[in-house]
Amino acid sequence: MNTLVIVMIAAVCLLAGYTLYGRWLAEKWGIDPKAKTPACALEDGQDYVPTDGWTVFAHQFSSIAGAGPVTGAIQAAAFGWLPVLLWVILGGIFFGAVTDFGALYASVKNEGKSMGLLIERYIGKTGRKLFLLFCWLFTLIVIAAFADMVAGTFNAYTVADGAAVLSPAAQTNGAAGSISLLFIVFAMIFGVIQKKLQLKGWKKTAAGLACTAAALGIGMAFPLAAGKDTWSYLTFAYIFMAAVLPMWLLMQPRDYMTTFMFDGMIIGAAAGLAVAHPSMNLPAYTGFKNASMGDMFPILFVTVACGAVSGFHSLVSSGTSSKTISNEKDMLKVGYGAMVLESLLAVLALCVAGAAAGADGTPAVGTPFQIFSAGVAGFLEMFGIPMYVAQCFMTMCVSALALTSLDSVARIGRMSFQELFSTDDMEQAEHWRQVVCNKYFATMITLACGFILTKIGYSNIWPLFGSANQLLSALVLITLCVFLKVTGRENRTLFPPLIIMLCVTFTALIERSIALVHAFGAGSAVFMVEGLQLIIAALLMVLGVIIVYTSGRELFRKKEVREKSVGKDRYSGRRINDPGEK
Repeated sequence: MNTLVIVMIAAVCLLAGYTLYGRWLAEKWGIDPKAKTPACALEDGQDYVPTDGWTVFAHQFSSIAGAGPVTGAIQAAAFGWLPVLLWVILGGIFFGAVTDFGALYASVKNEGKSMGLLIERYIGKTGRKLFLLFCWLFTLIVIAAFADMVAGTFNAYTVADGAAVLSPAAQTNGAAGSISLLFIVFAMIFGVIQKKLQLKGWKKTAAGLACTAAALGIGMAFPLAAGKDTWSYLTFAYIFMAAVLPMWLLMQPRDYMTTFMFDGMIIGAAAGLAVAHPSMNLPAYTGFKNASMGDMFPILFVTVACGAVSGFHSLVSSGTSSKTISNEKDMLKVGYGAMVLESLLAVLALCVAGAAAGADGTPAVGTPFQIFSAGVAGFLEMFGIPMYVAQCFMTMCVSALALTSLDSVARIGRMSFQELFSTDDMEQAEHWRQVVCNKYFATMITLACGFILTKIGYSNIWPLFGSANQLLSALVLITLCVFLKVTGRENRTLFPPLIIMLCVTFTALIERSIALVHAFGAGSAVFMVEGLQLIIAALLMVLGVIIVYTSGRELFRKKEVREKSVGKDRYSGRRINDPGEK
């Protein structure tokens, strides 16, 4: 089948989902353009920062469009491209976008609170503590996996005869690393300019493009050849800064600049497929069972996480984006729209991998990122862009996919740790509690634990990422069900994805745990790899069961009882359970 036809079908379906289903949800839930958002009411110059809708969209998309859409879609193609395509389209429209939009909506309607604090308000303090612990553990997995991935991408050395020597890709990898460092510098310059001059429209776009071009040009001219350990330290130094600095100074401008690169990558992939329109060489369907991956259920739905549905996205929606929305009318494009665009990215990655496969259906050799990067770089060269520039650009884009998720998850991990130990009155709290809730201390603890996990290696951490990520999406969905029911809004459409994701995730975690136990029984397991995986998997399952039970019990309690426990919005004075938004 022609890859261009596949992309066009996906684009039409996703656009229809946004236009019809997304807007229907917005109407049912109630969007009030005149309402005062948390960003405006609680502005503090740090986390609560009123921001225009497209900038928030750029932050949301850059944060959620991490390694998952590319990695998951290409890996899951082992079952055939058709199951992946169907799951991405249906999952993106009815699962992922609904979860992201719902989390953003619920947070904005509740003073920009994170999912953990929303659980406390609607379910109880025990549920909040358990969920925050789950979230914090999940952020450690993401930090470890993505940081290891970034450091490996920038690594300029390889081992030959026991000695470290420059690899063939040293110049390209070093250039991508230099660009990443310069992105931080120019992002902060852009942030200061934007703060001082309040640029809008074409002026803001021009300034962002100029800073992006400067980082790309200088970085390619002066590549930095360094080893994996050095890049690992630099990566953690960056995400520490991103976790503690004001949103307007680093994260928002960097995400805005990164979006230009992502747009270029997506346009390059789409244009290449449109001009070359190569055939989809991967088989449409290979069978329910795959020798290396296992059964399609649940593996397909766990492997294709980002791009279909991802619990991590909801943490971004409620952790950062909800605190910067300046008008409720922007919530649809930020929450639902960013996820739809990510689904399209997953389809493009699938088609690029299909075009790179052999005519006999043999998959291309390399990691999913290498396959995608090489494919799009080839398309860019076809349009007259020098191969070195194309390779540097795509390597930077690949790393940026992980970096933009890393800086968000580091901030969310810090916030989860703080909220886990915080009280309503922190000024009167015990001294130890004030220490652990300090943002610098919380960030250092979170990143230190994540750094330790990087020693396990990306490939050993990733198997748990998908299951934990999808379980998180299920926990968020059940929380949203409670919130929507308590506030008199439509929640029936959330039950199908909730039930399906619970079945998928617990099945995957149980299967993974059994496999790890068998590995120990066979004597092929080591504690620092399989042992830690088993411990984390057990913790995730236990926490998941308790949270589901606690939330489910609250969901099916009598409405009148719950409504009594719901308070008032502290800055609007309106009852939270009031369904009348207009």
